Order: sequence, then structure tokens, then C-alpha cells
Amino acid sequence: MNKDITHCLLCAQRIQAVISWRILLTKQFPPTICDRCMAQFEDSSCAFAIYKYNEAMKVYLHQYKFLQDIALAKVFRQQIHAHFRKERAIIIPIPMHPLKQIERTFSHVEELLKAACIPYIQLLEKTTTETQSTKNREQRIQVAPLFRLIAGRQVEYQDYLLFDDIKTTGTTLQHATTILLDAGAKNVRTFTLISG
Repeated sequence: MNKDITHCLLCAQRIQAVISWRILLTKQFPPTICDRCMAQFEDSSCAFAIYKYNEAMKVYLHQYKFLQDIALAKVFRQQIHAHFRKERAIIIPIPMHPLKQIERTFSHVEELLKAACIPYIQLLEKTTTETQSTKNREQRIQVAPLFRLIAGRQVEYQDYLLFDDIKTTGTTLQHATTILLDAGAKNVRTFTLISG
């Protein structure tokens, strides 16, 4: 049975396969699932962090986020800039709920990107003021959708990269990824400053 597969074996959507010289010359197998379904599988090279969460990072995050020391956004600007300077995907920071942003006075994730002179756009808005840090793993996984698209914003069939300060269970990034993929993104990858 050598018939080419034209529809995704998981979601039955038409596969948008692009035949390139690279595919022809390297003798790759033709795709059997669509890009959207493939993006839902966790690849260790897709989720990346610069630092691990340790006591020093705990102190840094407390000072930066909760004591509102915005100058600390510059601490890791060289490392963030080095990682993102050649990035071709559209960078989207994980947003804060508007009420939380008023309370904290700034968006800590956006400030990290600003300090590193990294351009970004915001397509998402947070739907709840609840923080994930107060929940256990099971509660985080079962939470209602955390984000929605900002009214009037369009997601294009392009590559996107979600940026957050810390990843623990990955629930926040997964919720944001799902919203973007469902809205038409070609691919969504994630990157965090810290892995918890």
C-alpha cells in the first residue's frame, strides 16, 4: 500500500505538504499527520529554558515580580538577546491579566523582552486572575482555558514562539499554544527563562 496520504491520520484535515529539494534529496518519508497535530507532540527541542529554578532564582523572581523591582528585567538581557536575536518566529509573551498588571504595575514577561531589545507582539489576553503557582499539578492540568485572542487580532499561518518567565508543569504554555493553533498558527514553539 504505497498510496500517498493526503489527509492527516489524526484529525482528517488535508495535509499541506510542501515538496522541497531537501525532502527529495534526503529521502524523508512523506508526512502522515498535519503540522498542527505534529505541533501538539512535545519535542524536547521545542520547550527550552536558559536556567533551572533554584534558590537564587527564587529570590530573583520574588524581588522582580512581587516586590516590583523592574530594573531586574535587565539582569538576563544578554542571555535573552543572544537566544532571540536571529529568531524568525513571531514572539508572543505570555500576558498577565489586566487587573494583575495594574497590581504589579508592569508585565514582567514583556519587560524581559524590552530589556533585551527583542520585538514582540501580543495576541493573547489572560481570562483569569488566578495564578498557577498556587495550584498543584493536577489542578493546573484541569484548569479552564487561561487565554483568549485579543478582540480584533488575527493569527496568521506563521511560526510563533511563546515566551514566559518560568515553566513548571507547562500548563500555561500549553493553553496558549492551543489557542494559537486553533486560530490558525502554522507552528508554535515555547521558550522560557527558567525551567522549574
